[in-house]
Amino acid sequence: MTKDRMTQLRDFATRYTAAWCSQDAANVSKFFAPSGSLMINGGTPSVGRSAITQAAQGFMTAFPDLNIFMDDLVEKQGKILYHWTFEGTHGETGRRVRFSGFESWRIGEDGLIAESFGNFDTADLERQIKGASS
Repeated sequence: MTKDRMTQLRDFATRYTAAWCSQDAANVSKFFAPSGSLMINGGTPSVGRSAITQAAQGFMTAFPDLNIFMDDLVEKQGKILYHWTFEGTHGETGRRVRFSGFESWRIGEDGLIAESFGNFDTADLERQIKGASS
């Protein structure tokens, strides 16, 4: 991958990170192709911008003060790996959480995310929400 292409992708990822922090789920979906998909932890994919907006809104509702931090962006075997850390307060329990994960992106010809496969440790998140020690 060329240096210019990686610079463009870093800019894209920085703006994507800001969209997650905006508390406007539609901002997140704009980074996906109209028929793009987001799959989280091997679950049912959210396909299309409306479904992706709903998936992002789920996190924003559960964690009203969520912040996402981009930890790294690397190209590996034709995929873009976007590594992030999530911080926020769980709305129902009032417990602070912090966990890391990544998304593996396939970028379409239009420069938007065609497919994203997200992954994080759900057991760790549940422990933090419930207040159990890890």
